[in-house]
Amino acid sequence: MGAGTGDKAEGKVDELKGKVKEAAGRATDNQDQEAEGRADQLAGGGKQAWGDVKNAGQKAKDKVKDALD
Repeated sequence: MGAGTGDKAEGKVDELKGKVKEAAGRATDNQDQEAEGRADQLAGGGKQAWGDVKNAGQKAKDKVKDALD
């Protein structure tokens, strides 16, 4: 499992929760809840991106280590 896999999974969960919250806010005409849902989706996307960065860093580290061995 990659170094950022947990971050990516957590981000995906946050993104899905945000979509549900946004839809619920839209259905109940609750603009605050709708905005919270959009914010949660953005945060989830950020966590997923951070997971990608961590995975890329681990791959680069592994390549350097292999080259030195």
